[in-house]
Amino acid sequence: MVSKRMNVLVYSGNGSTIESVRHCLYSLRRLLSPNYAVITVTGDAIIKEPWTASCALLVFPGGADLGYCRTLNGEGNRRISQYVDCGGRYLGFCAGGYYGSKRCEFEVGNKAMEVVGNRELAFFPGTCRGCAFSGFVYHSEEGTRAVQLRIPKAAFSKGIVPDVFRSYYNGGGVFVDAPKFENHGVEVLASFTQALDVDAGEGSASVVYCKVGDGAAVLTSTHPEYDRPDFDRFSASNLDPTVGLPGYDKIVKALKEDDQQRIDFLKACLLKLGLKVSQEETAIPSLSRLHLSSVETDDMSRLVEALKDIITERDGEQYIEDENDTFHLEKPSRWSLASVGDTPTRTTDGSSDHREEEEEEAEKDQAKIIEYDKIVKRLLIHDTGQPESKDTPYFNHHAYVANLKYYEDQSQSSGRTFGKELLYGEVVTSTNTLLEKNTAILRRLPTGFTATATVQVAGRGRGTNVWVSPAGSLMFSTVVRHQMSLTAHAPVVFLQYLVALAIVEGIQSYDHGYQRIPVRLKWPNDIFASDPADSSGKTFVKIGGILVNSHYSSSEYLCVVGVGLNATNASPTTSLNALNPPTPFTLEKLLARILTCFSTLHERFVRTGFDETFEKLYYKHWLHTEQIVTLEAEGGIRARLKGITTDWGLLEAEELGWEDRPTGRILTLQSDSNSFDFFKGLIKRKV
Repeated sequence: MVSKRMNVLVYSGNGSTIESVRHCLYSLRRLLSPNYAVITVTGDAIIKEPWTASCALLVFPGGADLGYCRTLNGEGNRRISQYVDCGGRYLGFCAGGYYGSKRCEFEVGNKAMEVVGNRELAFFPGTCRGCAFSGFVYHSEEGTRAVQLRIPKAAFSKGIVPDVFRSYYNGGGVFVDAPKFENHGVEVLASFTQALDVDAGEGSASVVYCKVGDGAAVLTSTHPEYDRPDFDRFSASNLDPTVGLPGYDKIVKALKEDDQQRIDFLKACLLKLGLKVSQEETAIPSLSRLHLSSVETDDMSRLVEALKDIITERDGEQYIEDENDTFHLEKPSRWSLASVGDTPTRTTDGSSDHREEEEEEAEKDQAKIIEYDKIVKRLLIHDTGQPESKDTPYFNHHAYVANLKYYEDQSQSSGRTFGKELLYGEVVTSTNTLLEKNTAILRRLPTGFTATATVQVAGRGRGTNVWVSPAGSLMFSTVVRHQMSLTAHAPVVFLQYLVALAIVEGIQSYDHGYQRIPVRLKWPNDIFASDPADSSGKTFVKIGGILVNSHYSSSEYLCVVGVGLNATNASPTTSLNALNPPTPFTLEKLLARILTCFSTLHERFVRTGFDETFEKLYYKHWLHTEQIVTLEAEGGIRARLKGITTDWGLLEAEELGWEDRPTGRILTLQSDSNSFDFFKGLIKRKV
């Protein structure tokens, strides 16, 4: 079995700058989505968490490499080196280029800024010497240049590569004598064309490719990742030409003129590293309006009443200002009134003028990095009925409600069905964030309240993981209020197991003929499917993940159970519709089925705890029966997995000795402090 690497990790710890991290995230998301999840990673996570198996590319942005050294020298760099040597990929921009070289020489002789010393990673086996051009000042544009780079096309077998282009430069170095290291696996990908202010030795390499064991690294001295955010002065299309520096307006003009060549070069570098680059740049979408609705009118009335005490008014408009987000409340009757001043009108095709406004804003958003938490979210409250399909074209609320009622009637459950109150957005930050990070709202939501979306732009996952969330994924988060008094027989930790069961059971009871859909559970909270590309049925790929967050408040746990599941989209791994179902899954029906299964399982769990019936159901679906693993946290001993404990949901393993014979020692492992690499048979301690 081979684990598919889906994460692109951008270092955001000590030494990095906010601007450089933002540019990396923005540019790489545009070029790599939906094939990869581009997210940040801290130095602590690099040192302590098991990130390597799921990491396709590790990126070090601009900043100051001494900060990188202080945090990662020793164990951190050992893990990075091992990751690359075993087939990983490293991309270092500017400071990340210095950091990936064997030796860094920066501003030698300048006592105020001199940095000289060997570096542990040493992907480039020589010296990165800077500044290549004089004039650099920290946190300033004084040393900025639009430097011309010449590209040897023979170095690239894929992509459209320009002969020359101008790139943003501010403090990078030159890779000294780079052509001499050809026998060490070094290739020059770009060279400066202008005379340099430091000794470059042979050549004047500004970008190098370095073969490292089974892996590779690309190191750059300029910033081909610097894109077009308009709040940030470092972008080609938004560098402020009015900055009071001589010739600065000409720098801005030059970078704008060569912006497409910059993008083409960055794509070619990513392809050189073996990544799958999107054929077209993925637009970073703007957030859409949120729609709040309910199956029953009375339920919506109670919900609105519960929110009243946190609603504030400004200039006649209603808002909820919570910890993470601010919501502007709207109502459908007002939304469609044509007679009230600036309120949106309906056009002849039935669409809203607001749709046109959203499209105009979306076009503007393509030219900027967006701080989503600072955007006021528009919340449309449907106090009677469901949103019409023309207002939510990618989610049919009427189909969802009809299926929810159908499955509810089938379940014969006496409890309240989850999903009766629904928050939907075509484009949201993260359904988990909208609920879990806004605690004033969360405290007022009933069990079963669910948020779902068509696209997430900042999806969250467990640890350093994130679920890639393109259109076609089923993404939802459900509120569960779990009483503290239930802890003795029904601990809250089992919620992750319940929702995992609900997903698999929901898929296999979606309709007649779906019971053989090959989906399984991976401990503690992932959904895997048989890889349709492997006819033997022995290879499994991840198609879903679960994240449970909880707050303790007034004798109960307020839990948000988040799910991401590849339903109709083929990327980044595979999807349910690729598993040859009798008819394709639809998101509305699948969501309704999983939620009714979840509510039925939860109702029983509250009564019985995780009893023998739950055990049998769980083991029926999980991947690990009698699997032999290596326990890193126990000194590398081998053990056979036996199951999970029914009291606290711990993973139970039996120690093995000589010739894998049981020693009699039983070990229990907690999901929050261990990570399971199913493909390598390793259980690693998370610190």
